[in-house]
Amino acid sequence: MATNYTDDIGPMAYPLKMVSQEVVEHMLGWNIPEEHQGLVHEHWRNFPSVSKYAHFVLALIYTCLILASLSGNGIVIWIFSTSKSLRSASNMFVINLAVFDMMMMLEMPLLVLNSFYQRLVGYQLGCDIYGVLGSLSGIGGSITNAVIAYDRYKTISSPLDGRLNRVQASLLILFTWLWALPFTILPAFRIWGRFVPEGFLTTCSFDYFTEDQDTKVFVMCIFTWSYCIPMLLICYFYSKLFGAVRLHERMLKEQAKKMNVKSLAANKEDAGKSVEIRIAKVAFTIFFLFVCSWTPYAFVTMTGAFGDRSLLTPVATMIPAVCAKIVSCIDPWVYAINHPRYRAELQKRVPWMGVREADPDSVSTSSGATAQTQNPTAEA
Repeated sequence: MATNYTDDIGPMAYPLKMVSQEVVEHMLGWNIPEEHQGLVHEHWRNFPSVSKYAHFVLALIYTCLILASLSGNGIVIWIFSTSKSLRSASNMFVINLAVFDMMMMLEMPLLVLNSFYQRLVGYQLGCDIYGVLGSLSGIGGSITNAVIAYDRYKTISSPLDGRLNRVQASLLILFTWLWALPFTILPAFRIWGRFVPEGFLTTCSFDYFTEDQDTKVFVMCIFTWSYCIPMLLICYFYSKLFGAVRLHERMLKEQAKKMNVKSLAANKEDAGKSVEIRIAKVAFTIFFLFVCSWTPYAFVTMTGAFGDRSLLTPVATMIPAVCAKIVSCIDPWVYAINHPRYRAELQKRVPWMGVREADPDSVSTSSGATAQTQNPTAEA
């Protein structure tokens, strides 16, 4: 039909001619200069260019995520850093996770800018910056979730001698950053792998399309390093944690039965509602969100390297990328909903949020005596 619209038809047919040319000529990557065409893999050239309205909708979504991340993670860092009741070694990991989430937020303004240009601004340099921020924050966040799971397990299973001190927590935080560096530096400097555009060609990730053995080995290694190992560690520590909790409850019930009393916890909260158990539930919820957000993206990368690439349309690859960003915005609100001392601080400092939480330091005399014996645990 495009061949029917020639220059001699007249001005009335010109809009139709423009539409027909856009359909025929404008495939993904059409607006990238010739000298930067090497950025776009041939797979993406098989798809028509994305409508500018789709770019604008994506930019709107990311703008909302920017506001949610700035407010949520900013408040987490502020309160956990300045509140005396939250200054514990365990909560240093919470701050570290919020910092990684904020770093992921730094990607989002780049995406908004790219969406309005409908291409990568800065080309290879812009792609590398986007990729570095995403890799460092994503891998760092995954291993931080594993460290939080380890801390919860140590704190709950051995509350007297298993708690981490500040020096140990600082070393573990340093470990999370060192863990995230290799697969950030290697592709950034083209030592192994590289960062390339994907989806709408306004975001970047590591190359999982190039058909060579080196790329496939890189994809397998980063998949194992950033997804499988943290996932296995998290599952292991939470399974040990829940086993320790069940064993403790069983021992309490057996002892109560021997003493011919209904419960040994008559003067304190039920074990399932204790501060530490609540915090463990928060950590597990964040882990669950992490799995839900990063598993689709892991599927995309492994499919691109080893599976049926026809499944990976621009929209299909952008949805997991958006999900990965959403979880970095949800994490702080999970703490706001469930973390008892954090909620108490929110109630004192930002009362307009409408948070209602009893101050753990202002409980009744009977429960206060119990809380005093558990004070180190409660401050986690």
